[in-house]
Amino acid sequence: MFGRGSSITREQVLEALKDVQDPELHRSIVELDMVKDIVIGDGRVKVDALLTISGCPLRETIVESIKAKVAALPGVSAVDVNLGVMSQEQRQALIGKLRGGESAFKGPGSFLGPDSPTRVIAVASGKGGVGKSTVTVNLAAALARMGHKVGVLDADVYGFSIPKMLGVHGRPTLIDQMIIPLERDGIRVISMGFLLPDEDQAVIWRGPLLHKTLTTFIGEVHWGADLEYLLIDLPPGTGDVSLTIAQTLPQSYMLLVTTPQDAASQVARRAAKMAEKVNMEVVGVIENMSFFQPTAADAPVYIFGRGGGAKLARELAVPLLGEIPLDQTIREGGDAGRPIVLTHPDAPASVAFRAVAEQLRNTVPVPARA
Repeated sequence: MFGRGSSITREQVLEALKDVQDPELHRSIVELDMVKDIVIGDGRVKVDALLTISGCPLRETIVESIKAKVAALPGVSAVDVNLGVMSQEQRQALIGKLRGGESAFKGPGSFLGPDSPTRVIAVASGKGGVGKSTVTVNLAAALARMGHKVGVLDADVYGFSIPKMLGVHGRPTLIDQMIIPLERDGIRVISMGFLLPDEDQAVIWRGPLLHKTLTTFIGEVHWGADLEYLLIDLPPGTGDVSLTIAQTLPQSYMLLVTTPQDAASQVARRAAKMAEKVNMEVVGVIENMSFFQPTAADAPVYIFGRGGGAKLARELAVPLLGEIPLDQTIREGGDAGRPIVLTHPDAPASVAFRAVAEQLRNTVPVPARA
């Protein structure tokens, strides 16, 4: 049925398949050696492709992408796709190609090495309750909407909230020792919440296990060579997690989140002092819950005081990147897994988040794409 005589060439098919990306690895299936064979005859094209694992959750996406690209070639009347599975040796070769170098932190395997173009920004507050995770997810959404490749690492292992706030659920795909992050709205995400059998289960661990989990999230998660910004949602405090991030990713930056009152900004100042001790540059301050304004015609009400973020920024000699108003829609978006930046782009809070994201990418620019 599939002879060799046809005006369509193997080279043409391969060229078309270069535009087909593995939806989890974000690389061409041709580049990743996932195309095993191509047979052409009488206007029909058969493509044998290899999946990384037998239970690949996005296998149908790959099949449809292959069919669409090949069917668009002149002279193709039908496309058949046969999916196989990579051998252990083929998977190891693929992982080696993806990693392509030494770790950022003392061993092989990190996708965030010192030569990586990814800009790592740890979002810290020093204390809980100031909306740090809310700021993280909305900044991630804003940067993604600007066209950047964005990831979020939920480093709050005990009190993770990122999966719910971004509406991401499921289990990451594991290819041998390589973890593929989940993704939604163009944001790649990893969290302890994806690894527990029940999202209400408590994590009761001592420091060494915490350190191991974080280094695994940094070094064994395939964030992708095209990742431009990785936002790390730090837990409250200045303890083990912050030190692990600083030690394993010494090229990272810190973004401080506070609310206007002195109690919050004083604790955020301690987080800045910790960053100074571990040579992590603080790139700016965001004041969250700055004011409440019922309508555009009403005067702002400064429920939590006024000026704490600006004062902190002056003391640290860093820019105040933005003042985010209190808005019920922000809370509703967090509960529903849909950040306000995505659902209400014209709301004052969304405008404020986008302005912060714009300043952030100007302050911490990514290298120009080739």
